[in-house]
Amino acid sequence: MRTAGAAGRDGNDVPHLDHGAVSRETTGGNVGLPHHITTDIGQILSAPRLPLSCREPIRCSTMEAHSGVTMPSPLLDVHDLTFEVDRHAILDRLELAVRAGEIHALLGANGSGKTTLACVLMGCEGYAPSAGRVLFDGTEILPLKMHERARLGLTLAWQEPARFEGITVREFLALGKPDCAPEPALRQVGLDPDRYLNRRVDKALSGGERHRIELASVLSMKPRLAILDEPAAGIDMLSINHIIDIIRALKAGGGSVLLITHQEEVALIADRASQLCAGRIVFSGSPRAVVDHFCGRACVRCDGEVCNYVRA
Repeated sequence: MRTAGAAGRDGNDVPHLDHGAVSRETTGGNVGLPHHITTDIGQILSAPRLPLSCREPIRCSTMEAHSGVTMPSPLLDVHDLTFEVDRHAILDRLELAVRAGEIHALLGANGSGKTTLACVLMGCEGYAPSAGRVLFDGTEILPLKMHERARLGLTLAWQEPARFEGITVREFLALGKPDCAPEPALRQVGLDPDRYLNRRVDKALSGGERHRIELASVLSMKPRLAILDEPAAGIDMLSINHIIDIIRALKAGGGSVLLITHQEEVALIADRASQLCAGRIVFSGSPRAVVDHFCGRACVRCDGEVCNYVRA
């Protein structure tokens, strides 16, 4: 059992929310453990910002809005989602849709609410929203507990994976699907099963190794929707392409991916993308358009004011 912090893991969104306990045992192995996340946004590029309403979020780019194509019902459909702490909205009437079989990248500055959204979607303790609806394949999941959402096919992998003192990598990978052979998943993430299956998931493993093992766990579960929080964090640049292959493998296996990232090369592999600012989606469209818009923002840490995207 590990103690999971409540809100504020993407840039300390919420500094004073009580912590709740979340464990692999209670989730059936379908979700990693929340940890404090520090995201390096990097230098702000000089691309010009696109004009935005200062009050209403933009759901899609102009091209997407006027394409005339009728889209199927999304696998994940989020409406008017609001999450507050001490009357401060961390998620503010958020609207988001992830289609079946797509990779949807979510970009946002520190403090914009990215990881808080992941916690709310997965049903982590302490993350009950004050308003809104979340439909997963047509089923309202907000009343469901975390393990019930996991059984429907939702999986969450965190930027900073947990350490599990006393269990082996083999045992860890069996938590989600005991009948699944662990060797193929380890090979997919670039780890030799002969070297790793009997190692302990503890501090003897590097952060990068634990991150790969966490991703191997997600692969072995074959989820319908994998929420990946900064999957390339802590991975050396030479291994970025390997992580991209893993993300694509989740899609190839029939799943969808909500890809939380601030790395341009990772976001660009998505089918669609959205930018989060002050707890609201302010721009959605092609990954290239969203990356350019995100890089043209005026803030390093999101406060909903500097960029004038959401609030006047």
